[in-house]
Amino acid sequence: MDYSYDPENIFAKILRGEIPNYTVFENDHALAFRDIQPQAKVHVLVIPKGPYVSLDHFARDASAQEQVGFMKALAAVCESEGVDAGFRAIANTRAHGVQDVPHFHLHIIGGQQLGVMLPR
Repeated sequence: MDYSYDPENIFAKILRGEIPNYTVFENDHALAFRDIQPQAKVHVLVIPKGPYVSLDHFARDASAQEQVGFMKALAAVCESEGVDAGFRAIANTRAHGVQDVPHFHLHIIGGQQLGVMLPR
């Protein structure tokens, strides 16, 4: 599997401060910010600060500290956004998963009743 990272992707530019964002949470290993095209009342993206292309790349190559930091950011976002009644966490991956930005990101979507994800 080729995990070549493009440092010019939009999330890399956000991490470098070249593009503004609405930050919800940040720690040493992750940044969480509001999606510019929200699909629900709550739609936050959580991204690692390291150069990881996809969820499997992050799971394979990120350090334990990066993985824990990312998960702590995820927990903080869920708490601050009040998605106690439920939420969806989505990581679109590569072409078949319709990944738009080649930087691993997790969509946290909630704040309302969500429909079924895929037809049964």
